[in-house]
Amino acid sequence: MEYVTIILRTLLLYGVILFIFRIMGKREIGELSILDLVVFIMIGEMAVIAIEQPRDPIFHTIVPMIVLTIAQIAFAYFSLKSEMFRRLVDGSPTVIINNGKIDEKAMRKQRYNFDDLLIQLREKNIKNIADVEFAILEPSGKLSVFEKEKGKKKTPSLALPLIKDGIIQEEHLALINRTSAWLMKQLKKRGYERIDNISYCTYEKGMFYIDEKDE
Repeated sequence: MEYVTIILRTLLLYGVILFIFRIMGKREIGELSILDLVVFIMIGEMAVIAIEQPRDPIFHTIVPMIVLTIAQIAFAYFSLKSEMFRRLVDGSPTVIINNGKIDEKAMRKQRYNFDDLLIQLREKNIKNIADVEFAILEPSGKLSVFEKEKGKKKTPSLALPLIKDGIIQEEHLALINRTSAWLMKQLKKRGYERIDNISYCTYEKGMFYIDEKDE
């Protein structure tokens, strides 16, 4: 009888976990946030304990799973609404290579060494760091790489976000040797008086891309 209980619990928890993961949204495994990872680990541990201890009521496992799911959905909502909260939880991208130059200070800050960099470059079939124009370490730990265009003379550029969710990205302005005062002036020229009405803004080669928040 105990084996039947274990089998039934396994099937029930399998369905519950699939349902939970489904309503928590779609993300690649490599793009999970710290919150996602913590919730997934805790849910997995709860499921194991429930299967190993068939005499305990199953609701002692399902109720905490539901609580965690509600908490995760709430955190995801706050993360969507607040760029500051999102940075606190997920972190922000870090430019490791800028205009072909390695930023060792940024690497030390992220506790990211040259072996890590070379491994991730090799995974993208890049044999020489000199072939890289920009490399950005994403919050998920993935490395986004932009190679130099061979045989073309051009000014290296990268469309970094200068405004996200109505908040000026000071570190990105510093990378292009600009200030928030310059950005405000440029936006006013284009008829944008309020920064908090802008959801996303980039600047590349003298051109702005600006997207306003939905009403």
